[in-house]
Amino acid sequence: MTHETNTPATGTARRSLLTAGAGAVLATGCSRLAPASDRQGGPSATATTQGADLTPGAMTLFDDPSYNFNGLLALGASGAGAAEVGEVLTAVNAINRAGMSAQSYVTTFSRLGDRLMAPPEGGEPDGQTTRFRALRAAQYYGQALFFVLGSDTPGDEERLYKAGRAAWDRFCSLCEPPPVTDRVPYGNTPLPVWFFRPDGSGERRPTVILTNGSDGQNVDMWTYGVPAALNRGWNALVYDGPGQGQLLFVDQVTFTPTWEKVVAPLIDWLSRRQDVDTRKIALTGLSMAGDLVPRAAAFEPRLAAAVAMPGCVEPWRGFPPEIRQILRPGKAETNEIWNKEVVPNLPEADAATMKKRFEPFSVPAMLAARQGKIFTDFYTPARAVQALTITDVVSRIRTPMLVLDYEGEQFYPGQPRELYDKLTSPKDYVKLTAAEGAQLHCSPMAPQLHCEVVFDWLQETL
Repeated sequence: MTHETNTPATGTARRSLLTAGAGAVLATGCSRLAPASDRQGGPSATATTQGADLTPGAMTLFDDPSYNFNGLLALGASGAGAAEVGEVLTAVNAINRAGMSAQSYVTTFSRLGDRLMAPPEGGEPDGQTTRFRALRAAQYYGQALFFVLGSDTPGDEERLYKAGRAAWDRFCSLCEPPPVTDRVPYGNTPLPVWFFRPDGSGERRPTVILTNGSDGQNVDMWTYGVPAALNRGWNALVYDGPGQGQLLFVDQVTFTPTWEKVVAPLIDWLSRRQDVDTRKIALTGLSMAGDLVPRAAAFEPRLAAAVAMPGCVEPWRGFPPEIRQILRPGKAETNEIWNKEVVPNLPEADAATMKKRFEPFSVPAMLAARQGKIFTDFYTPARAVQALTITDVVSRIRTPMLVLDYEGEQFYPGQPRELYDKLTSPKDYVKLTAAEGAQLHCSPMAPQLHCEVVFDWLQETL
């Protein structure tokens, strides 16, 4: 782990690319695990090479690094009770025996979720058994949900989301005390929230708002923050924002670049509660939310601290340069390139990757994907991703900020350091490493260590 602290006083031609085959481009730069180009624009290692280097031996559950990364996330969640090592490894063996594919992955994990939502054989479960079976079911439904667009049944996406949500809600209802639930006003679509407290005493406490990324589910916020907060006497607020959870899969609301307008009503809601110390409200952001959180901090002065996990200033750079080159100034030209030169050359697996990566930014893209089709309008969601760039607002941040980085960061290499260097507020930089088993985007194998770093910093900062 490397740690820095600072408290300041005040390419290739498009035509040749496309004739080489878009599938090869996606295989090296657009899968779940694949690296983007670095911030100097130079090439990174391929996904296969990087995955093999950083997930040796027992860390290689699947040969395909994108599936392997998801499997490691499930395995890592075991420490928080959001998975079971034996269940995950049994599912991995079953998938490998059946032949690694989106279909085998989705079928295996969704059936595991179904089994856990049913009573166990041989007896009546007590509340704790039912509670944690539901939490694990939420994890496994989330695993199936991630790859469903590449399966034989892409239309199951909303059903799988709702199954995972039902499991999460059952888990929450059996917590002691159960989280306070509400719908916080936001535009035309309120934000569902779950407010966890260590107890029902009403004591005024510091509070962390946990922000998910572009494809995480509520169960991930449990793994990456809720128990860590409660065990330290903090409150924790989990929510679905635009492009996430219920707002995406049911309400069909996509990401917004003005995340401060999402955070502000959450702080308003918290500020009306007697058990919240309004001087000590922190905001964390996992995965792509490492871009959303700094944006919110730049415009929301009521935050006492913020954590980007990892830091990100331009999510668009998370796509390989060859894909970014498709985007032209004009919509018509861009979409002609996409539909006539790229889409016809996309292998099935790579098409599924593109569907998944663009659905949080385009309702038509999501609905087409559920019908087994790839979107025809590349221009609109690409511009929506571009709009998340925050390089011009980082200098506005006055909130103390922790920026996390990871050895082998696949999606935003170089960007955590770039965010840290641009910050003029009190700041810290921590890089988690393979020597600790905490490598790769969001440290999938070490969420407990991840939470220790984050909450030790929050405790010290506040």
